[in-house]
Amino acid sequence: MRKHPKRRIPIGVIFSTTGPYSIIGKALYQGAMLAVDEVNAEQKYKFELDALVRDPGGDLSNYRSMCESLIVEYGVSHFVGCYTSSSRKELIPLLEKHDALLCYPSHYEGFECSPNVLYIGAAPNQHVVPLAQYLRKHYGPRIYCVGSNYIWPWECTRVFREIATGSGGEIVQERYVPVGDTNFNKIIHEIADLKPDVIFSTLIGESCYAFCREYDALRRRMHGGSLHHAPIASCTLSEPELVEIGEPSSLGHLTGSVYLASIDSEANRRFVGAFREKYGVTAVTSADAEASYLAVHFLARALENARSVAFEDVKAAVRGVSFDAPQGSVSVDESNDHCYLTPRIGMSAEGGNFEVVYTAKCPVRPDPYLVWFDQQSSDVCP
Repeated sequence: MRKHPKRRIPIGVIFSTTGPYSIIGKALYQGAMLAVDEVNAEQKYKFELDALVRDPGGDLSNYRSMCESLIVEYGVSHFVGCYTSSSRKELIPLLEKHDALLCYPSHYEGFECSPNVLYIGAAPNQHVVPLAQYLRKHYGPRIYCVGSNYIWPWECTRVFREIATGSGGEIVQERYVPVGDTNFNKIIHEIADLKPDVIFSTLIGESCYAFCREYDALRRRMHGGSLHHAPIASCTLSEPELVEIGEPSSLGHLTGSVYLASIDSEANRRFVGAFREKYGVTAVTSADAEASYLAVHFLARALENARSVAFEDVKAAVRGVSFDAPQGSVSVDESNDHCYLTPRIGMSAEGGNFEVVYTAKCPVRPDPYLVWFDQQSSDVCP
């Protein structure tokens, strides 16, 4: 007896796989599409996901026009997408107008809770706070801040600044450059003059890579190639970016994240294996790929459990979803539609990987407004 074909549910997949932060956009896209394949191959689902992929190229106006086209012309009500906070905020009014849901996979600055967004990525207490606390404990108090000039770096640095100065640290300088800018000559020389203990970077994409290379050239001129230098600490630096930066410029830096490819668990080994099977043996996973992978799986489980594909039904269903993720257990906090995640700190090493130097003792409750913030501890277990 011939099986009836499964019904197809369209979802919008919107990531900038070209443009100034294309490496991150590609990682997000790859994680999402791996999950789409897995969902469509899973017999328990009564549907298949029809991924309608769009690439805004990092242009904010394209995000809105592409999203609106998918809603109006293709009847899409559910999206997985965006990296920057600017792009997310560009879509929220449109999502609210059309009763559509965005599963947002990126770590972000917090201080937002839209009813039309499921926040899969880390809130500030899950990546900024643990990193700031780690730096306070292991490095000196003088910090130089540099970032890309848009919402996420401003707000992320503000949170970091408050934590650092509240525990005796000093921000010796704070600089911002346009997204995609690769000229850091003035900033590098200022760092050489100020001699900070740590550099906190919220640079993204090509700006981040250029800065790491130029900073490495500086320290080699000044210290004869010694790796004993002020590390670059970031909440965005990921494995594919280490490969792009190249050694030795990629070595000895810190990242605050909830996923690192080097996590030793069965779930992560399966994820890494499936990722390489789909994208090649040299493909590397990252927090961005894992988060978009989770976003699709969360959406699929919600669609399976919901009474209909309508926004309100799917949003209600997603609040009951949990997942044995590559990073560990992940579930949705029903009070704010963010996720319980496990903070980690990694130090970049040879081979394009991070060595895990800190792991929270449990998945940490999301605190996007830092209501429960404790200066002494980021491990707030349920």
